[in-house]
Amino acid sequence: MKSRLIALMLPMVLVVAVAVAAAGQIKVSKGSAQIERSGQKLPASVGHVVQQGDVVITGSDGSVGITFRDNSLVSIGPDSVLAIDRFVFNSTTHQGNFDSTLKQGTLAVVSGKLAKQSPEAMKVKTPAAILGVRGTEFLVRTGPAKD
Repeated sequence: MKSRLIALMLPMVLVVAVAVAAAGQIKVSKGSAQIERSGQKLPASVGHVVQQGDVVITGSDGSVGITFRDNSLVSIGPDSVLAIDRFVFNSTTHQGNFDSTLKQGTLAVVSGKLAKQSPEAMKVKTPAAILGVRGTEFLVRTGPAKD
């Protein structure tokens, strides 16, 4: 009886674990785009989950649109590298943090519940500056880091 109960519960536990790890989901993907996760390169295809720690990379013909759990909308343009450094979101209180690093390229954002609840909760780092979000829509563009 115990083993049957465990067998029934295991798939539900795995679904919850995947949902918790997900920061967002790719809604649009065009051209060359990939996700780097734990040293592996994955296609950045529509429907794929993005997680804290992922790096989204687009080629010269690529772009990616991601909807995050707090309803933030992020569009990554061609020749871009965006690291999702931290994404923590409480869907009940709308508290958390969303920190990312745009290493190069373009990023357009319509902020979601996190920034509306606590404007200081969303930050975008670039090679030259750290952008603290104070509005609901913004665009960031940066060239590659120089050594």
